[in-house]
Amino acid sequence: MADRSVDLSALPKEVRDQFAELDLELSEGDITQKGYEKKKAKLLASYVPPSPNVDLSLPDVQLSPGHSVDPSPSPEAPGPSTSSASKHHRTHRSGGARDDRYRSDIHTEAVQAALAKHKEEKMGLPMPTKRRSAFVQSPIDTCTPPDTSSASEDEGSLRRKAAFSAVLAQSLQSPDYWINRSVQSSSTSSSASSTLSHGEPKTQPQPQPQPAASLLADLLVNARIGVPVNSRVSTKIQQLLNTLKRPKRPPLSEFFLDDSEEIVEVPQPDPNTPKPEGRQIIPVKGEPLGVVSNWPPALQAALARWGATQAKSPALTALDITGKPLYTLTYGKLWSRSLKLAYTLLNKLGTKTEPVLQPGDRVALVYPNSDPGMFWVAFYGCLLAEVIPVPIEVPLSRQDAGSQQIGFLLGSCGVSLALTSELCLKGLPKTPNGEIIQFKGWPRMKWVVTDTKYLTKPSKDWQPHIPTANTDTAYIEYKASKEGTVMGVAVSKISMLTHCQALTQACNYCEGETLVNVLDCKKDMGMWHGVLTSVMNRIHTITVPYAVMKACPMSWVQRVHIHKARVALVKCRDLHWAMMAHKDQRDSSLSSIRMLIVADGANPWSVSSCDAFLNVFQSHGLKPEVICPCATSPEALTVAIRRPGARGAPLPARAILSMGGLSHGVIRVNTEDKNSALTVQDVGHIMPGALMCIVKPDGPPQLCKTDEIGEIVINSRAGGTMYYGLHGVTKNTFEVIPVNQAGAPIGEIPFSRTGLLGFVGPGSLVFVVGKIEGLLMVSGRRHNADDLVATALAVEPVKTVYRGRIAVFSVTVFYDERIVIVAEQRPDASEEDSFQWMSRVLQAIDSIHQVGLYCLALVPANTLPKTPLGGIHICETKQNFLEGNLHPCNILLCPHTCVTNMPKPRQKQPVDVGPASMLVGNLVAGKRIAQATGRELGMVEDQDLIRKFLSEALQWRAQTDPDHILYVLLNAKGVAVCTATCAQLHKRAEKITATLMERGGLNTGDNVVLLYPPGIDLIAAFYGCLYAGVIPVTVRPPHPQNLAATLPTVRMIIDVSKAACILTTQPLMRILRSREAAASVNIKTWPTIIDTDDLPRKRPPNIYKPPTAEMLAYLDFSVSTTGMLTGVKMSHAAISTLCRSIKLQCELYSSRQIAICLDPYCGLGFVLWCLSSVYSGHQSILIPPLELESSLPLWLSTLSQYKIRDTFCSYSVMELCTKGLGTQTEMLKARGLNLSCVRSCVVIAEERPRLALTQSFSKLFKDIGLSARAVSTAFGSRVNLAICLQGTAGPDPSTVYVDMKSLRHDRVRLVERGAPQSLPLMESGTILPGVRVIIVNPETRGPLGDSHLGEIWVNSPHCASGYYTIYGEESLQADHFNTKLSFGEPHTLWARTGYLGFIKRTELLDASGDRHDALFVVGSLDETLELRGLRYHPIDIETSVSRAHRCIAESAVFTWTNLLVVVAELSGSEQEALDLVPLVTNVVLEEHHLIVGVVVIVDPGVIPINSRGEKQRMHLRDSFLADQLDPIYVAYNM
Repeated sequence: MADRSVDLSALPKEVRDQFAELDLELSEGDITQKGYEKKKAKLLASYVPPSPNVDLSLPDVQLSPGHSVDPSPSPEAPGPSTSSASKHHRTHRSGGARDDRYRSDIHTEAVQAALAKHKEEKMGLPMPTKRRSAFVQSPIDTCTPPDTSSASEDEGSLRRKAAFSAVLAQSLQSPDYWINRSVQSSSTSSSASSTLSHGEPKTQPQPQPQPAASLLADLLVNARIGVPVNSRVSTKIQQLLNTLKRPKRPPLSEFFLDDSEEIVEVPQPDPNTPKPEGRQIIPVKGEPLGVVSNWPPALQAALARWGATQAKSPALTALDITGKPLYTLTYGKLWSRSLKLAYTLLNKLGTKTEPVLQPGDRVALVYPNSDPGMFWVAFYGCLLAEVIPVPIEVPLSRQDAGSQQIGFLLGSCGVSLALTSELCLKGLPKTPNGEIIQFKGWPRMKWVVTDTKYLTKPSKDWQPHIPTANTDTAYIEYKASKEGTVMGVAVSKISMLTHCQALTQACNYCEGETLVNVLDCKKDMGMWHGVLTSVMNRIHTITVPYAVMKACPMSWVQRVHIHKARVALVKCRDLHWAMMAHKDQRDSSLSSIRMLIVADGANPWSVSSCDAFLNVFQSHGLKPEVICPCATSPEALTVAIRRPGARGAPLPARAILSMGGLSHGVIRVNTEDKNSALTVQDVGHIMPGALMCIVKPDGPPQLCKTDEIGEIVINSRAGGTMYYGLHGVTKNTFEVIPVNQAGAPIGEIPFSRTGLLGFVGPGSLVFVVGKIEGLLMVSGRRHNADDLVATALAVEPVKTVYRGRIAVFSVTVFYDERIVIVAEQRPDASEEDSFQWMSRVLQAIDSIHQVGLYCLALVPANTLPKTPLGGIHICETKQNFLEGNLHPCNILLCPHTCVTNMPKPRQKQPVDVGPASMLVGNLVAGKRIAQATGRELGMVEDQDLIRKFLSEALQWRAQTDPDHILYVLLNAKGVAVCTATCAQLHKRAEKITATLMERGGLNTGDNVVLLYPPGIDLIAAFYGCLYAGVIPVTVRPPHPQNLAATLPTVRMIIDVSKAACILTTQPLMRILRSREAAASVNIKTWPTIIDTDDLPRKRPPNIYKPPTAEMLAYLDFSVSTTGMLTGVKMSHAAISTLCRSIKLQCELYSSRQIAICLDPYCGLGFVLWCLSSVYSGHQSILIPPLELESSLPLWLSTLSQYKIRDTFCSYSVMELCTKGLGTQTEMLKARGLNLSCVRSCVVIAEERPRLALTQSFSKLFKDIGLSARAVSTAFGSRVNLAICLQGTAGPDPSTVYVDMKSLRHDRVRLVERGAPQSLPLMESGTILPGVRVIIVNPETRGPLGDSHLGEIWVNSPHCASGYYTIYGEESLQADHFNTKLSFGEPHTLWARTGYLGFIKRTELLDASGDRHDALFVVGSLDETLELRGLRYHPIDIETSVSRAHRCIAESAVFTWTNLLVVVAELSGSEQEALDLVPLVTNVVLEEHHLIVGVVVIVDPGVIPINSRGEKQRMHLRDSFLADQLDPIYVAYNM
């Protein structure tokens, strides 16, 4: 603060130049604040007198006199220096720090103080993990060069002053300013450096960065989580959990109704909420509009008058890009050219009989800002021709931000003709043949060039028709709504004239004055003052285009000085830029100005720009009383303007308001916390002849109380009349009649809504605190987007935010608005800086505004959609965010902290109801117990088939029908590479038996592993084992290209099954003993390996026959989706009855052919591949699923070629065909493929039927003859391999819709199709003969009623006889395999499937004529996620996630501790990875009422899927926690 007392202007010039260079470096972010301070102190050391500290606290009063406090930078505010070095600096790097409008040092101080509070709370936020290759930001040269491009900095962009003043510098250096990064590590950003702790005092000695591993080890010791210590992920998740343990602010009310439709937690009203206490406001009247005798009857009449009497008088001076005058248009020239244009428009565009334009037609005016003269002529030409001008921006490309909305405007106004200049027309984008392209959403346009050389001089007798101003529309000004729609506000001729008169009276305009206008002359203040009122008063307007301002920010001040202008029309950004560029231009005097109109003075953040400007330029003759902020709105035109004060009169007071009060819509003096204060300046009195009220912004327009914030509504002749062509919207805006407390209208006169929020202060002064379109309503409180931008900018943005470009908007997620902040990131900002900036913005906004942010995103510089003047196009940005097209390079979501309306977690009720009362309850309620039975197995008709053993069945077939072909194996080309008749199969089995007996040294009952690719060898080896009396165990062979992942599973099964021997092929035997295999398993301890490729021709001495059918036939091993390896024991009796059951259900006999495209290693797939044909005698065509990868149509063409009636496949096969062939049905048809022969196509699975997949498969292949009824599913589980299988006899599978909310509560509620939150479920096929199914409550073990959700229990002769366990855990086995109901049928033994489902009696009839009971499988109990006391099925969440964005190829979810982790595979480019994070979070919150803890974006194919097409979620979870996924991005939601 020392340098406050140093007068910089007194320092030597070279010192001042050094300062300028320093300031520039700081503003560019080239040096840190600390470095800046050091160098500055060094430079000043010899000039500084010692000084006491200056106290800068604000007086805590509501209205403090004008400039009692100086919240502005000291006079030496830096700017680009004029020294040559600095000029060189600026050429290649256009200022990183020209960011204005929201700059307020007081606020910056407040933010720093708020952040200081957080130093006690150590928030160790886990930093997102990002793959290094992703998001390499392009160097700044490859970005659109901001200064030449479509203006990257305007309105919303240039927000803060470049360098903080010295005052601030001190608070920045406060010890808690930086987050202390104790674990700085230079490796990837995902390294341990993410353990950020907030703000340790710098004075302590910094701990040495520990090696990451030891640090993690310490963390893990504290966290006590059982994950390998080398895992970074688990550390981060632990950090995340620690941050989430802090209690949320709003206490949840104790409330959750299980059955209620109401999902949302209703926040109870806080008794301490401030309520308005004043009386009802009385409408405020403006001064009367004076009548002056010589006021013209219409605006055109004024132009005609000056054109005739003052032809030499200058009307408009335009500047070139360097700021020098380019041309001056006199009133004479303006009149004559406008006349020519009017004549041309009316008489020369069409024929005499069919003119193109009639009076009253709408015409678009397309002129660049830099050519005001052409625009003036066009505008007045239209007025004289009585056509209605619609000024719009020059479209730059087909895909301009908001171009479609401009199209909507042109359409709603019925515009088909556009006027433009020759130069502008040349610059418009063209098609290859030279025509102007059709802009997106625009109607077809005819373009007319209005340069003078193309205009026709009117004939002598032609005179324009100038009627007295009436209510016809004069012109249409465009306005964008909050939703992005662009509407045209129609201004009538009388409104236009009255508005000019009111402005003349309010601003006291005199004939012949000079006005400098820096605003856009196509709309708003720039047009009202600079084009209309100026002509009415014969004012000389000097227009300073935007491009000039960028090149020379001082140009408008120089123009005022040179022309001795009386009035200047500017925005805050112009004040700010001039102040920045002001160095030692002592010659620029502003003493001539009597009125400096600040067009955006209604923005609460304008006050500091005005003060700072005054502070710098007071020494240049600027008088404090000439600064005149005003408030405007497109609908009501000028609402209020401060009149210039008398010399020396006291300046108007300021309001220092509490932001907390404002968020509740009431005005409260800020007393308690100066950090959350908003200082507002008035915008003067309302316009002459107007009447103003303040009404509630939402609901009926009820008058506010005096201490309440509301929307300003105006009644005036000088306002807009309607939204052109949109009558419905017009009524709600332009015809509002305010009502009193009782709801009665206060009068007849209609008011117009202005979209401004404010209040009336003492002396009828108008104060504006924000705009409706910037209003964010979060949990019933109002926040202003501009206020949040100001806070975000005050968080030291120089390092992170590019040119202060920040957008704030809200999105609706889970029944409330959520705030999103998007900022452009500087190309040189580091990952750590950005993350640190984001976490500090979170804290600052939380402290100052007491509101949580939902999402903070940083996008690369220059990538946000721009408005025509270079500001950020908020609507398009929001649209991009919601559609996943924003492409952020950094993102932080905080749903845990800001979603406070989640329902209370469900408390489960203790189960203490007795069985009897439950049963009686079921019966009393008239519910039948939910059970279903398949057909009777009946007697065996074929006497020869009364064989208990499959081995006997094969021998019998080999004798009775030796040449009948049982199996045909196809290769990828569809060629039969191998067939097996009954005799061949029997003989091959015998050879294997002989070899086993010779070489194996095996005892009866030993386990033998069969390791074969899918084929006939596998089948022969299986029967060889049965003949030898040993127990076969089929195992999927390891994948030669991926031994590391697949071989350990093989090893595990071999070890668990205690196999005595391995039967395999030669290639596989080589793999098992290879060096590659040795890398992942111990190859020295394999059991005996026998290859069965070349067997000696030997027959075994005898074929083993088991003594009883209950003896073990084979072991079926399978890895479940939860990662459990389970082997079940299948007895000879079980496999015979299973085969018989399938034979009956599918009507299989010797003359039939079926096609199988399944993996033959476990479950029903194995039974169909190896056992069923031998039992039933039908021919099986075997198609190994792997062959489909090289020849997709193989399975379908086989069905067509062999005219197959029944086929079996897996979901993965069906998905391959749907994705790979779905678009090629025409080609398949041309090749003669026809599936009309297929009667049943059964998907073999152990999961809920995938309805979406089966339906799309049916629809896609309907064109090649597939019947809609053909596709169905089967259902089996570990305890019983086949429970349901859609056969030939039963009715078609039915579909029901259940309510997802009820499912989470373990209940079934059937709803109509299309109901919200409904889930379609398909029946899992008809129950097999001999099978009984019952639905049981897993806790009480009592039976449940029809349509109740419970565990599926099964009783059937083909149940497995138990788990094959090493340690013989009998209790586990008994529990799953031989369980009794707690009441009902005490003697029946049931097997528990571990799946949840329900049975529903349908209206359909089964084969026996009874009503059909349908079994619906909902999902595996092991897989369900218990979250918030509710039960979720992963597939439901995954379905929602996959729908969230077009680039999500596949997704999987799992939980870790109590966090939900979503893994999504990205099919697009890595730039799109971060787009998925908010969309995934939104969709899970909306549809499942869960907050996602971690979102992991990975490459396609990372989610492991087993052969049945099921996701291996537990493998995925383990890989994630062990940090083996190589994710593209990991976002830790806060």
